Amino acid sequence: MSDLEGNPFEEGQVLLLNKPVYWTAFDLVNKVRNIIRQVTGNKDIKVGHAGTLDPLATGLMIICTGKFTKKIEEFRDLDKEYIASIHVGATTPSYDLETEIDNAYPAEHISEELIRNTLARFKGEQRQVPPLHSAKLIKGKRAYEYARKGIEKKLEPVSVIFHELELISWKMPEMKVRILCSKGTYVRAFARDLGVALGSGAYLSSLERTAIGHFKLENAMSPENFKKFAEELKQNRNYYV
Repeated sequence: MSDLEGNPFEEGQVLLLNKPVYWTAFDLVNKVRNIIRQVTGNKDIKVGHAGTLDPLATGLMIICTGKFTKKIEEFRDLDKEYIASIHVGATTPSYDLETEIDNAYPAEHISEELIRNTLARFKGEQRQVPPLHSAKLIKGKRAYEYARKGIEKKLEPVSVIFHELELISWKMPEMKVRILCSKGTYVRAFARDLGVALGSGAYLSSLERTAIGHFKLENAMSPENFKKFAEELKQNRNYYV
């Protein structure tokens, strides 16, 4: 039992966090858990995330504490919004900058009109093959475990939905696209497929998640700000009554 009665983190909190680049989802959850433990004295506090982000991605993650960890599945089912930077004319094995460029492709024919027309073809339900460099399970092992050993494995396509695809900017060889999509969508795989559809190659050069359902990145805290938030709760014990 915490030394702070009525601890709101035990009762349950839905926390909006802005994940920094290079952090894993586990890093962020662990940071939040450690801060809560320091503030409340509760070493057994439950903390979990409602949907991961790749280490190279930044942006919104929902983290639930205490009794609200039971709500995690509800949040995982929500649509996601991203701002993706996609580089055309080259590919990488992981479809992002986790791995080195392995092939170059012609891209001089790509125009803004071609991009807009191609994006329109992706709207709606699509069958998407997940990246081998992913946490998808293959016979009890994560797909990336095979990928890192250079072992080729076939992943089955899954159904995803692209609700909105908006070209924000285009300057050769980089475009920026706003994506509103269903759960389970791999934006890296979308970059791969878009490159093929454009008659070239492409990879994801950066990614920011800006929304999960009605939850917005603009309302999220950095890890540093969360520490201040938790310490303020400790100082004002009215929150614990």
